[in-house]
Amino acid sequence: MKALHVAVVGALGAVGQQMISILEASALDISLLKPLDIAENAGKTILFRDKTWTVEESGKGKFTDIDFAIFSAGADASKILAPIAVSEGAIVIDNSSQWRMTEGIPLVVPEVNPQALKDHKGIIANPNCSTIQMLVALKPLHDAYDIKRVVVSTYQAVSGSGAKAIEELKGQSKAYLAKESCECNVYPHQIAFNAIPQIDVFLEGGYTKEEMKMVHETHKILDPRIEVSPTAVRIPVFRSHSESINLEFNKSYELDDVFALLSKAPGVEVIDDPAHLKYPLAIEAEGKNSVYVGRIRRDNSIENGLNLWVVSDNLRKGAALNAVQIAEKMVEMGLVD
Repeated sequence: MKALHVAVVGALGAVGQQMISILEASALDISLLKPLDIAENAGKTILFRDKTWTVEESGKGKFTDIDFAIFSAGADASKILAPIAVSEGAIVIDNSSQWRMTEGIPLVVPEVNPQALKDHKGIIANPNCSTIQMLVALKPLHDAYDIKRVVVSTYQAVSGSGAKAIEELKGQSKAYLAKESCECNVYPHQIAFNAIPQIDVFLEGGYTKEEMKMVHETHKILDPRIEVSPTAVRIPVFRSHSESINLEFNKSYELDDVFALLSKAPGVEVIDDPAHLKYPLAIEAEGKNSVYVGRIRRDNSIENGLNLWVVSDNLRKGAALNAVQIAEKMVEMGLVD
């Protein structure tokens, strides 16, 4: 196969930079990298595989020589630019929420449903970060024991809201410790030393948009029969999302078998040694690619119940890494001309 031409749309954003870093370390043979961003960032440069590449403004005519266009520029930009990229011959892998639930567009976690890539029509959607890490852990368990119900509470880092949220947490932390007033711009309440049980807007029925994403995406990616009850919480952590997951299976299981399944599952690393206080931690997942699973224990309150604690870097597996893995999987499956 010829060397690939890859565009990264939103190249200078937090996730875009992660994408470029992961692409650099990947096994993909890339002869041309085209970093694309907003007009005010055009002309800036990035270093990729020992060469300097100039950032260009995104728009028509920028995708005619591109194999993969990996997007992390937000839903509004993707709505306009992704169809343009496809019309110019590129395969789009989009990290925004724009195309996730669109009928006919695959929503893919490579460890979970790679077969969906065969049906793409030019655009592949990257799932929500909290959904990705949950389903990487749940896939082998669902295959073995048939998940009936999931109750999940997420504890999500501020980096999921972007660079301004990171700065808000830093500024509020300094102000709070200095006994000064905290300014709230990104979040409706102070995030420093607090937990906010709201991510995105509230919908009819009392769930937030973030919570319902987990429901709908689980159904599209894994199995529409699974009942999902989510609560999404923003916490004062800079990076890496944590999830408390309670499962109810339709089949009985042995705990040793659960450990064995998770230990050999692709993308999963088990950290579970309570005697030595070892379990997944957000701060230790930062900058790493795995989905970490621990606190694995039987739920004795229901038949065939199981509890898990799942942690992953939301900017890597939750966004940039998954997008790059989609490209790698498509090359592996021979789906790229």
